[in-house]
Amino acid sequence: MKRLAILVALIIPLFFCTSWGFFAHQRINNLAIFTLPSGMIGFYKKNIKYITEHAVDPDKRRYADTLEALMHYLDVENYEKSIDSIPEKYNDALAKYGQKHLNANGIIPWQIQRTYYSLVKAFTNRDSIKILKYSADLGHYIGDAHVPLHTTSNHNGQLTNQVGIHAFWESRLPELFSTSYNFIVGKANYIENPLKEAWKIVKHTHSLVDTVLTFEAKLAASFPSDKKYSFSERNNIVLKQYSVEYSKIYHDKMNRMVEKQMRSAIIEIGSFWYSAWVDAGQPELKNLIITDLDSKEKKENNDAENKYQKGIVIGREI
Repeated sequence: MKRLAILVALIIPLFFCTSWGFFAHQRINNLAIFTLPSGMIGFYKKNIKYITEHAVDPDKRRYADTLEALMHYLDVENYEKSIDSIPEKYNDALAKYGQKHLNANGIIPWQIQRTYYSLVKAFTNRDSIKILKYSADLGHYIGDAHVPLHTTSNHNGQLTNQVGIHAFWESRLPELFSTSYNFIVGKANYIENPLKEAWKIVKHTHSLVDTVLTFEAKLAASFPSDKKYSFSERNNIVLKQYSVEYSKIYHDKMNRMVEKQMRSAIIEIGSFWYSAWVDAGQPELKNLIITDLDSKEKKENNDAENKYQKGIVIGREI
């Protein structure tokens, strides 16, 4: 009875937001490798462990870097009523809204562009460490751009009495159902304009927000409240999460939206990697230069990992 009381006291709802969830981010980055052409795939497959494991580095940096969170989202409604009215170029948006507004409401399409050009530079310099770092980071940001709740100020349903829907959509659903998804997405394509492509992704993703919120609200109104959640024990902690039955109904109502977004993320990531390599002149990815991280970068990485282990996120949840 004493142990049961302790467990009940430690019930933790799995409603926190970690973008796609570590599971999905790592799966997406891993599968993007297999979209690459022969001139690239050998290098990426050789380093598949790094690309997979470090897909979550940007989320870990949220525990140490005050400016990291804003790179993962775009609160469209806090910019304009229509996403098409937001200036495409960062400098134009900065001139229109100011730095404080951008920092508060997210910059994900521009962050994708920035990371893309960092990857181009890494390829140009044939710097293997930086190629891997920016490939993993770019995969993460593109993955986040495919999550509808990363494109709205109602990012966790907090404005519509749906708190928890963020982690539900991007973590719980893929963990439960992705084994049935078709992840054969074809080969990477060259992207003529990375910024326009980033905006194309975000605009489509934002068009899904209403469906994500409305379908869950309707289901919650009709579903037995005592069957909506389930509990499981992990490391002597009871975790509260959406039940499998509730999750399946919601998942099916959205007509495999999560699968479609994951598939899109995979091919887009591969295409961005491929395009960066092409824009760098298609350097041979053998006998690359190994430039270790400088002392400042190493310290930042260690600091992020240590603070991540402590579990205190800086800034808002995303």
